Amino acid sequence: MMMLKRTQWLLLAFVLVVGLALAIPVPVFAQSCAMCYTAAAKSGPQMIRALKSGILILLFPPLFICGGITFLAYRKRDLFNETGS
Repeated sequence: MMMLKRTQWLLLAFVLVVGLALAIPVPVFAQSCAMCYTAAAKSGPQMIRALKSGILILLFPPLFICGGITFLAYRKRDLFNETGS
């Protein structure tokens, strides 16, 4: 039985997650509250524009947080590596 290194396991897990995300049909992501959909459909163009802006505004904080954590993890990646001599 072949033993996989930690990085190989992480890569395999990443590939599986991405593969599963791509295999899920697009309509599954479009599921939403019927009441919210009806209210948005009845609103005017100005309200729809405000809703789209609100969605974009709420997207950026988690995006920046994830990016910051990724950046810090990348910078500190070799902090605990042992130097084998």
